[in-house]
Amino acid sequence: MRNESLTGYLLHQRAYQEKRALYCLFSKEHGVVHGVGKKGAPLFTCLQLFATGKRELKTFTQIGIAPSVDTTSYQAIQGQQQYAALYLNEILWRLLPVEDPMPDLWQVYQDSLQQLKSSIDNTELKCILRRFEQALFAHLGFSVALHQDHTQTAISRERHYQFMSDSGWQAVPDDAELAFLSRSDVFLGQVIVDMAKTNITASNVAVWSRLYRLLIDHLLDHQPLQSRLLWQQQQRYQNAQQ
Repeated sequence: MRNESLTGYLLHQRAYQEKRALYCLFSKEHGVVHGVGKKGAPLFTCLQLFATGKRELKTFTQIGIAPSVDTTSYQAIQGQQQYAALYLNEILWRLLPVEDPMPDLWQVYQDSLQQLKSSIDNTELKCILRRFEQALFAHLGFSVALHQDHTQTAISRERHYQFMSDSGWQAVPDDAELAFLSRSDVFLGQVIVDMAKTNITASNVAVWSRLYRLLIDHLLDHQPLQSRLLWQQQQRYQNAQQ
């Protein structure tokens, strides 16, 4: 890149020297781009900047809010939605390859941030996160088949299935069902069939959350997410204040 204009959102940043920072930018043009630039760039705001450099770490200059953003009506992400936005950022910068353009996923991310700026309840919040994860998995090639198990046999409504992150659904042996029912990775076939029919809704988002957490943990090699830990700490603090 040579003084190329990029439009995007910061996913991650950390201090670098006295007045500069290391940035991870999710750009519309080139996907994830790493660079060094002046400190102080905001999260969750569409930015425009110039990037220069042939190596993986670019030099970012003229970092500013994108002209398309109406700063007079700008609304920040607040409350628990901030933790949700941090979660989206973290799974992106940890899972996406560098400089691999994904304009469709970029648009889904931008739309998700806009939704997180509105007044929503906890169920709506979970639906936003699950739909974003679904788009991310599709772009990474990890969509979950909901019509058949790992042997390409149709899902039976009456049977229970264990979700194997690297292969798909595996039918639980009849003589082992009782021992498996309490596991978070076991789902009733009827539930799986309904998920395939209705996709993500307020009535079934809890099931999708359980499934997608298994897949996220697998893709991250079960390394903890800092945004998830912060969210849990915030929830414990709120419960203690009640």
